[in-house]
Amino acid sequence: MPLYLQIILLVAALIAFVIFILYMGGLAVQKTCLKIIAEMEKAGAFKEARAIEIQDERKNFFRVGAKNIRPKAINLLIADGLVIKTNNGKYYLDKEKLARAKAQLVSNKN
Repeated sequence: MPLYLQIILLVAALIAFVIFILYMGGLAVQKTCLKIIAEMEKAGAFKEARAIEIQDERKNFFRVGAKNIRPKAINLLIADGLVIKTNNGKYYLDKEKLARAKAQLVSNKN
C-alpha cells in the first residue's frame, strides 16, 4: 500500500475516532440530564418552595476526568431554562418549559 494512502487512512481513522468520542460524551450528558430531571420530578420540585439540592460542582478539584458530568448537565439544563436555581442554591423545574420540551421530543420521534 502506498505511503500517501496510509497517511490518508490514518487521518480518516483519527477523525472518525474523535467524532465517535464526542458523540459518546454527548450521549452521556443527555443521559445525565434525563436522570436529573427524573430526580426532580420524583421529588416534586416544580416550584421554588419545593426546590431540592443537587450536586452542581466537583467534590474533589484534583479528580480530573469524565466521571462526574452532573455539573455540566445541570449547567445545560439551566441554560435551556428547564431548571431554575434559587438564591439559596437549590434547584427546581420549570413545568411549562419541561412540558414543551417533552412535546417537542415526542413530535421529533414521529
